[in-house]
Amino acid sequence: MVTFLPSRPGRLADVPSFDRAIGGAESNVACGLAAAGHAVRWVSRVGADGFGDHLVETVASYGVDVSYVDRDPARPTGVYFRTAEDRTTDAHEVAYYRAGSAASVMSVADVDLAAARAGRILHLSGITAALSEGCLGLLRELTAPAGGRPVVSFDVNHRPGLWTGSGGAEVLLELARRADIVFVGEDEAELAWGVTGGPSAVRELLPEPGVLVVKEGAKGATAFQRGGAGGASAAGGWGLVAQFPAPLAGRSGTPQARASETPPPADPHGTFEPAPAVDVVATVGAGDAFAAGFLSGALRGLPVRKGLRLGHLFAAAALTTPADLAPPPARDTTDRLIGLDDAAWERLRLGPGWTQAGMAEQEVRTP
Repeated sequence: MVTFLPSRPGRLADVPSFDRAIGGAESNVACGLAAAGHAVRWVSRVGADGFGDHLVETVASYGVDVSYVDRDPARPTGVYFRTAEDRTTDAHEVAYYRAGSAASVMSVADVDLAAARAGRILHLSGITAALSEGCLGLLRELTAPAGGRPVVSFDVNHRPGLWTGSGGAEVLLELARRADIVFVGEDEAELAWGVTGGPSAVRELLPEPGVLVVKEGAKGATAFQRGGAGGASAAGGWGLVAQFPAPLAGRSGTPQARASETPPPADPHGTFEPAPAVDVVATVGAGDAFAAGFLSGALRGLPVRKGLRLGHLFAAAALTTPADLAPPPARDTTDRLIGLDDAAWERLRLGPGWTQAGMAEQEVRTP
């Protein structure tokens, strides 16, 4: 969707003007991964209108292949407006205008499934499943067990307001159980499924995914892995990304390097990695950025602990900007930071502008 960010704080009724940007769970992840140097394709549908032009052109500017984004001449591109306050406050307002939009009517019949399955990782979101029966059918088709399917990454993204009735939680659980890599917040697992008891309790509910990442807010995140060398449809663990070639060519025209072939030993207790302290500007888009960072680590064959750190750094880039989408920090910066010893990592504090050139010496600060 095209997003409109307020020019100043206040109620939507009082804000006089807005700045245009873009947003959307899957497109945010696509842009983050492409900006980090990976070959990425975005498969979607937008209107044949000016907002659709802006959306496609902006996503493409990050290096994303948008050649499989369909243009719908009969339906508009979705838009939404939001206030400047954090989503967790009562004062926060969001006005969505996507009912009947081009993306909301996607289905198995009008999406190029081969294009969607062409990468090593196929990333999906529970938000799309909530938009229509056609969108839900599409996600069920893409997560169905099948030989040769790509690694399926699924961000639960539970948004109760998007679902009619109480069936959304069950649908999200069904889709998560069919995926290979799953992202879910500890808070949304409690809201959707009534799970209490921390990340281990979420893992008990979701033993199927090869990799389960439970996000614990500002505290950090825990990743659970299943060992073995099973294929993607069997959810074989952290090394499962390595089992597939990289069919998407990089921007230089050459295939991307494959991830490491040797997965680490299984850890039934999970790997916890604390998040660095962040001076938060806005929380919108942080979960998508975390997923992009973690998936970047998987594609690069990094150890899971460094993948979690990479997710935290990508999220910190989004948290320190008002927009839904923020370019991740440069790879040399992230590689240096994910290699810090534990003491230095715990002293890390990131504020607005930390991803910009010349900020390197200000990244590590002792409170």
